[in-house]
Amino acid sequence: MPSDSSPGSFPEAAGPTWQRLMAVAAQGVASGTPYMVGSRLLQGWLSASQVPLALIGLIPLAELPYTLKLFWAPLLDRWPIPWPDRRRGWLLLLQLTLVIVIGSMALLRPSLDPVSLAAIGLMALVLAVCSATQDIAVDAYRTDLLPELERGPGAAAASLGYRSAMLAIGAGGFLLAGRFGWPVAFLGAAALMAAVVPFTLAAPRLTPIQHPVTSLRQAVLGPAREFLRRSGPNRAWQLLLLVLLYRWPDGLLSAMAIPFLTAKGFSAADIGLVQGGWAIGATIAGTVLGGWLFSRLGMNRSLWLFAAAGAIGNLSYWALASFGSGLAGLITAVSLENLSGGMVGAVFVALLMSLCNPRFSATQYALLSGVYAMSRSVLAAPAGVAAERVGWPSFFLFTAAASLPAFLLMTRLTPWNGSGAKGAFDPQRDPT
Repeated sequence: MPSDSSPGSFPEAAGPTWQRLMAVAAQGVASGTPYMVGSRLLQGWLSASQVPLALIGLIPLAELPYTLKLFWAPLLDRWPIPWPDRRRGWLLLLQLTLVIVIGSMALLRPSLDPVSLAAIGLMALVLAVCSATQDIAVDAYRTDLLPELERGPGAAAASLGYRSAMLAIGAGGFLLAGRFGWPVAFLGAAALMAAVVPFTLAAPRLTPIQHPVTSLRQAVLGPAREFLRRSGPNRAWQLLLLVLLYRWPDGLLSAMAIPFLTAKGFSAADIGLVQGGWAIGATIAGTVLGGWLFSRLGMNRSLWLFAAAGAIGNLSYWALASFGSGLAGLITAVSLENLSGGMVGAVFVALLMSLCNPRFSATQYALLSGVYAMSRSVLAAPAGVAAERVGWPSFFLFTAAASLPAFLLMTRLTPWNGSGAKGAFDPQRDPT
């Protein structure tokens, strides 16, 4: 680890490892809570209030800010709120705002009245904008805080926090609604959001950067220029291609997992139990295992081994499609897929963090995550057509083979014996 005087170094004053991991886990809870409120809790309330499905189906449009957030991410680099530090200032402001927004949603009264529906749509949009902006700050804080060897465990801690919020809102929120009514469920979600604020205040302080962003033009154009200068134009497109393709097999499989299991004759109850409850447990286990292995293997070897594990997870669906084995085969396939998926997710987040300069981490991480999102949308879109044309066994073989382009890129960018991705941010060489 570089000394405290090194550019972009991670000083001892940032706190012990457990404190940093607890901080990013708390921010994972902060990210997951408002997303689940808007995507699950609100839909549940509208459904229980007999709002027509056609109108409920419009609610996901309010989630567009999660896709478009990269367009205002430069604002957080350009105008940091200095107290407690450049990232936690934004986190505190947004988390307190989200407490108010979520709590205010308890005042809504779903009905077919146009005014009521307009109010619900507006609140859902405000919630999504605040939540997406908080995600920008959370990603930037985690990126700026964690030294290289803690990025895998840090990604695991963040994922655990996020999934804990999913369980708290997805299960606990509906239990509260069933017993005390929907407004109480929203107040409970607001209370969970408020509980994160003390953790944000107590979180480790970031090291000041050497050259703060001084203009909006610099905030918009600087991230791309710095990335190109650091990695070189020939390597930059390869790094972006690796970000796009590394989790492509996941996107292909996820798009067709439920249709496949339904076609195989599994009941809705079996699919819900295994894909809902069991899969979450396997993913959490894989995330923890991935973080633990990352701290021992390092970035490059983790990228190779976890990608291989992901391909094996996809092949388990090929075995289920080819040989069956009933409910036991279903549980095995889902377990392997989600265990490996948790490992892949942990190292992938660590990779994205390593490619960001703390000076522009809000914008660079948003851009990189936007590139990745294309693998789950655009590149995964033909999955249904492919499955129809070649059949389920061949389709799942294809999803495993989809990992080969990433392996080819890794031979150039993250060689087995290397210590990190070529072109990644180096705190001892690259100025912040």
